[in-house]
Parts: sequence; structure tokens; C-alpha cells
Amino acid sequence: MERLTPHGLRHTHATIALQANRNPTVVSERLGHANVSITLDTYSHVTPGLEQDVADVVAQLVDGDSR
Repeated sequence: MERLTPHGLRHTHATIALQANRNPTVVSERLGHANVSITLDTYSHVTPGLEQDVADVVAQLVDGDSR
């Protein structure tokens, strides 16, 4: 079994937080990044699913469905 390094734990924390739709600015601050663009650039592999979630929410709002 591969051991989780501190860097790996940091990466896992950020990935899970972003996948859980936590505010990227908050995640960025927790990681100590100078700005949120560093976080989003580094963890862009996480965002494709998040982009679909946002598109779905906007579509619901435009359609008048406020779920």
C-alpha cells in the first residue's frame, strides 16, 4: 500500500473539497495560494463535473425551477 505524503494529503484535501462544491476561494485560502487562479489551474482536473453542475443549476433557474 502506498503511503500518503503531506503533499498528497494536501492534494487530496483540495480535490475532495472542490468535488464537494466548496467555494474555490476558501479552498485557495486554506492551501495558502496567492490567488484562486492558482488553485483552479492546479486542480482543473476536478472542475469538469463542477462545470456541468453549474450549467444544470443555471438551466433550472432560467426554466423557473428553483430546486
